Amino acid sequence: MRRSHEPIAWSLFGAGGMLLAFIGPGLVLSTALLPWLAAENPAAAHAAIGALLAHPLGKLLVLACIALPLFHTLHRICHGLDDLHLPAPRLPLQLLCYGGATLLCAVTAWWLLTSIPA
Repeated sequence: MRRSHEPIAWSLFGAGGMLLAFIGPGLVLSTALLPWLAAENPAAAHAAIGALLAHPLGKLLVLACIALPLFHTLHRICHGLDDLHLPAPRLPLQLLCYGGATLLCAVTAWWLLTSIPA
């Protein structure tokens, strides 16, 4: 019996959906809106976000908040296009979706590790 990549894809899909549904709104509120609304000056909010991104766990949190919803979205697109019965072969579609998500996650990780000082 041939092994499938589906368990990995479905686990990333589930984790991304859970992050988008339960944790995502709170993260957007606490990192994007509240620091700017609560700060006396925008420079203090910018410094707080910079401090979050300077910490290794903050970088990991940002990477998870980008990577998991990205895999969720592209998995949904891949299966949605498959459900539409497009005449395209299945393997190139999967390579485009999952490979694109992997490439974008790698670019995000590289950006977090190189451009933001620890």
